[in-house]
Amino acid sequence: MNIKTNLSIIVAMDENNLIGRDNSLPWHLPADLKYFKQQTLNKTILMGRKTCESLPYVLPQRRNVVLTRNVEFTREGFEIIHKLDGINDYEDEAMIIGGAMIYKLLMPYVKKLLITKIHHQFDGDTHFEWSPDEWKLVSQIDCKADDKNLYNYSFMEYLRK
Repeated sequence: MNIKTNLSIIVAMDENNLIGRDNSLPWHLPADLKYFKQQTLNKTILMGRKTCESLPYVLPQRRNVVLTRNVEFTREGFEIIHKLDGINDYEDEAMIIGGAMIYKLLMPYVKKLLITKIHHQFDGDTHFEWSPDEWKLVSQIDCKADDKNLYNYSFMEYLRK
């Protein structure tokens, strides 16, 4: 498969690479939500069906694209594609926002990872699968817990080696 679009993953995870529980986030971290918005605004965001269903509405000021095998799936305001080559219709960078199956499927084509690492361990059922040795850390901002964000966390940017 020849994917021309610049693909990046944005993901928040705990110390054990946990990213979800029952199709939602196991934590509430307002700083990460703000970071997510800053990084995805005015870009194409690419997600799987379950991630789409977990959202209360279309994320504004973004092109919301769902990659699904379910040919009957529709949702107002979302563009639906069924094949990987449909990704090439997006001219610049597309941010992959989840879930785990989409991350795994598209990982071989991804050039950049934006990871929010939450320095805590949560209970959950979904993990982010990646090989850190294939990536070079190019930026890390460490943040302390405060009255709004209950856990220490880091914003980390990786580029493929």
